Parts: sequence; C-alpha cells; structure tokens
Amino acid sequence: MITDPWFYCAAIPAVFLVGLSKGGFGGTMALVGVPMMALVISPVAAAGILLPILILMDLIALYAWRGTFSKTVLADMLPASVLGISLGYLTSAYAPPDAVSIVVGLLSLWFVTNWFLHARHAMTPVPENRRRAWAWGVGAGYGSFVAHAGGPTFQIYVLPLRLAPPVYAGTAVVFFAVTNVAKLIPYYALGQFSYENLATSLALFPVAPIATFCGVWLVKRLEPELFYRIVYGLLVPVGLKLIYDGLTAISA
Repeated sequence: MITDPWFYCAAIPAVFLVGLSKGGFGGTMALVGVPMMALVISPVAAAGILLPILILMDLIALYAWRGTFSKTVLADMLPASVLGISLGYLTSAYAPPDAVSIVVGLLSLWFVTNWFLHARHAMTPVPENRRRAWAWGVGAGYGSFVAHAGGPTFQIYVLPLRLAPPVYAGTAVVFFAVTNVAKLIPYYALGQFSYENLATSLALFPVAPIATFCGVWLVKRLEPELFYRIVYGLLVPVGLKLIYDGLTAISA
C-alpha cells in the first residue's frame, strides 16, 4: 500500500470530487480524479487505484437511484459503450490517449458554446435519436477506456434531452457502472491491477460512500434549471483541462 502522506493529500480530495460526480452531481467532475492523483504518482497507477473505487461508488449510487433512469437512453447507449471499450482495448497499443483527451476537450467546448449561443433558453427537449446515441455511446466507451474521459461525450448526447435531474443522474449512474465493470477484464489484461494498487484502493474506500451520498443529496435539492446550468458550466474547465493535458503531454 502507498504510505506517502502527499499521495493522500491529493487522493482524498480527488476521490471526494469523483464521488460527488458518481452521486449524479455533474458527471464531468469524475475526470479530475486521475489528474489530481497523477500529481504524485503515475497516471497509469492512478487509473488502476481509482477503478475499484469507482465501482464501489457505482454500487452505492445504483442503490441511491434505483429504478430512476431512462430505459431507452441506456438501451441505445450501453451496447455502443461496450463496443467503444472493445475498440479501445484492441487499439490500446496504437491509440494516443493525449490526442483523445484533446479531441474530447474540443468537443466539450464546442458543445457548451453551441448551448450558450443557441439553446440555453430553449425549454423543449431534443428528441432521442438512436444513431446519435450510438455514435456518442461509442465515443463515451472509447474515451473512458483510453483516457478516462467518457463523461463529456455521454453528456453531449444526454444533456439536450433535458431529462429530469434525478432521471439524468440515475441514467448516468447506470451507464458508467456498466462501462466501468466492462473495463475490468481489459484493464486486468493490460496489467493495471497490482497488489499495492488494490491495497491503496481499499485504504481510500471510506471516502467513497460519504462523497457519493453528498452528490445524491445535492441533485435531489437543486432546481432543474440550476442543475443543468451547473452541469453545462462544469464542462468548460474540464474541456480546457483535457486540452491542456493533451497538448502538454504531446509537447513534452
């Protein structure tokens, strides 16, 4: 188990922010987990440590939002996500995670800009579309596997549907719970789980339920309009961070 106190100074806040996201409050915050932990350990080790914690959070969030989700969105997007994960595994030796981060970051900024200029006052939900659901679902699965960046891609399709906040939260919880479980086998095959990483994950487990239930509490008390403004707003710093991380890694 990692015993460096500086690691826990970064890891505990990271896990707490991820837990808020897993509870349904602004799914993009889950992206900060690996970068914050990577301040003191390698990104690969951070990903390996975080994945078991994500799955524990998923279990808690599934209980909190049980029965509250969009069946049609999940039916369209989950198979696509599994396909995206498979593509990520098959191309893991060739796909540059940094380039994926840049693309997802640019898509996030484009999406928020379009919303701010054209759609932020629109109250009519965009109708569901199976082709778009599949396209963004594949992107979410692929981005989640390669660069832990599935949240923005998922939101690009789901946010314009303007689901009720609890339904949106429950749908996101189920989607990423299944996506994270689907990542276990390929991550194991790539050697991302070690005894030290798993022991460190276990040490951070107590933070997971507290943070996740805080996220659930927030979603249940926010007005829908404020909820969506916050979630859209969170895409801006996340998009900028993804672009910055990708460009920094490529230029290094």
